[in-house]
Formats: sequence, structure tokens, C-alpha cells
Amino acid sequence: MSPTRTASLLNTLRQFRVAAGLTQQMLAEKIGVTRKTINTVENSVFIPSTVLALKLAKTLETDVHSLFQLPDVTE
Repeated sequence: MSPTRTASLLNTLRQFRVAAGLTQQMLAEKIGVTRKTINTVENSVFIPSTVLALKLAKTLETDVHSLFQLPDVTE
């Protein structure tokens, strides 16, 4: 799975959600947020809180590190 990149966080949320057969709306309802929240996380507009990241990982039956990673910093 190719992660989405933002300045400070890589994420594979969309890939895990699709693999689980869930729409953004379905995932949002399972964890108690809006579809827009899922959309903004998937599109790297919003970096999720620790609680939200944990809920996403639990619902998608994976670990937080599989969903979100820090990019390698090369200087």
C-alpha cells in the first residue's frame, strides 16, 4: 500500500478502509465522527488525535503504526 504523504505524517487510512469494505460514512459511524473527519484525515488535511488514531486502528483491526507513520527525515 502506498501511503499518502503530508509534511509531518504518512497515512494509509484510505487503503485500509477500502480493504475492509467500508465507505467513509460507514467508518465514521462506527467510531462516532463525521464522514468529513474521515475524509480530512485520508486527504492529510487533518492529523488525528491519539484517541481517534486508536479508534481507527481498532475498528480496522490493525495497529496505529500501520495506519500512520512519520516520514523518514533525510538532511
